[in-house]
Amino acid sequence: METQTQNKVASSNHTEGAHGQEQPKKRNFGFIIVLAALVIGGGTFGVSKYIHGQHHEETDDAQIDANISPVIPRVSGYVTEVRAKDNQFVKKGDTLIILDNRDLLIKVEESEAALLGAKSNLSVAEATTNASKANIATSQASISTADAQIEAAKVNVWRATQDYERYANLIKDHSITQQQYEQALAAKQTAERQLQVLVEQKNAAAKQTAATASQSNATSQQIAVANAVIKQREADLANAKLNLSYAVVLAPADGKISKVSAQVGQYLQAGQSLFSVVLDQSNWVTANFKETQLSKMRVGQKAIVTIDAFPGHKFETTLTSFSPATGSRFALLPPDNATGNFVKVVQRLPVKLEFTNPSDSLVKQLRPGMNVNVDVHLD
Repeated sequence: METQTQNKVASSNHTEGAHGQEQPKKRNFGFIIVLAALVIGGGTFGVSKYIHGQHHEETDDAQIDANISPVIPRVSGYVTEVRAKDNQFVKKGDTLIILDNRDLLIKVEESEAALLGAKSNLSVAEATTNASKANIATSQASISTADAQIEAAKVNVWRATQDYERYANLIKDHSITQQQYEQALAAKQTAERQLQVLVEQKNAAAKQTAATASQSNATSQQIAVANAVIKQREADLANAKLNLSYAVVLAPADGKISKVSAQVGQYLQAGQSLFSVVLDQSNWVTANFKETQLSKMRVGQKAIVTIDAFPGHKFETTLTSFSPATGSRFALLPPDNATGNFVKVVQRLPVKLEFTNPSDSLVKQLRPGMNVNVDVHLD
């Protein structure tokens, strides 16, 4: 017990001595070093970013683009066969879908029959025209004959008139009988009547010739109309055959097919979009830069792009063109800042970048829609 009491007293005295003497303060040099390193590092990073920003423009609002051709049937019909498969590579002109063409075949046959009818009408019009021309020749011959007969009748009239005048003088002297005088008078009147009949016949023949000529002109016009109808029927037949060929839906170009949505038995409307073919051509990058980034950007500048699908590879590209309008202008419902309250939003302008080496194996592996980071060199 006494030993423990002495130990406590000694410990208490030692503690009082320690508080009575002030211990020297130690400076924390480690914190200062870390703070200085952070300040220097941050300043260096900021300066480097500022210098980089003066010579570069960057954006991550970019993606891979390619030519995509939709597969659209030109005629309506039921699907009888689907030869296209998802993600299949096709060549231009390969058969993708076959439609039921029986209705189209009937249209072709109807057009062929209409063409035959039009050609028959042309033959009839030509035959009628030839007959009219023959009638004209006959009428003209009749007129010539009538002229000859009229000349002969005029001679008869002259002779009968001379005989009558002689008999008229002789009857005054009673040198001839009354019967002879009357015969001369009758011969004169008969010759005059015969001449009058021939003249009237000539006039009738002339009118007939004019009517026949008019009919011939009309039939000639019918030939022109028949030829026009034939051309129309030929065009109808060509259109029917063309629509028949559209019953087979072909690949518009070389490329890969997207997901095929058409099924056998499905009715397709003309103009209905079925699926797409991503054309087997060079891809490019579409980068959407802010309007505040465009002041120093020019066509022909180089750009380095990185793609999320290939993070360790840098692709070289060239700025080839700027969009004629911002992306919002091409939206389905473009904004109208003149209506309602206005909130200013920084617009983005699509910029096209083409790969410098499109034959690169990795470039060929790119797919439209892949995310891209773009760094344009302004120098």
